[in-house]
Amino acid sequence: MKLLTDRFKDDARNDEGFTLLEILVVLAILGLLVGLVAPAALRQLGNARVSVAKQSIARIGSVLDMYKLDTGSYPSTEDGLDALVHRPGTSEGWNGPYLKESNAPLDPWNHPYVYRAPSEREGKEYDLCSRGPNGSAGGESALICNQ
Repeated sequence: MKLLTDRFKDDARNDEGFTLLEILVVLAILGLLVGLVAPAALRQLGNARVSVAKQSIARIGSVLDMYKLDTGSYPSTEDGLDALVHRPGTSEGWNGPYLKESNAPLDPWNHPYVYRAPSEREGKEYDLCSRGPNGSAGGESALICNQ
């Protein structure tokens, strides 16, 4: 009987857990995976937000077109996108609200869109732009605007 209990004690000592080396190898592998996968995932997230911004600008552009059909013109720069939610004082034929939100829409980074009517770009009736991730684009080329 004594031999049997001694044998179980030896087995218990050998199966106590992972060695420090095994834990370090697993941590190194996890670190490599995170180092390789995380930047690609974050890049995709940034690209997805740009895509959502472009789609939102197109959707808001359609809503602005409906506004123009009802009132005869796009909202002024002073009225802004808020005219799609709240009736501007000078607007005849306003048939809104044109958006379900209670406030003017925000871009995917929770910054207000830049709206100008008439447009400062050639061939456009209005400008509807997002300033991108930091909310203060470093110039016209960094803006995400209506096409």
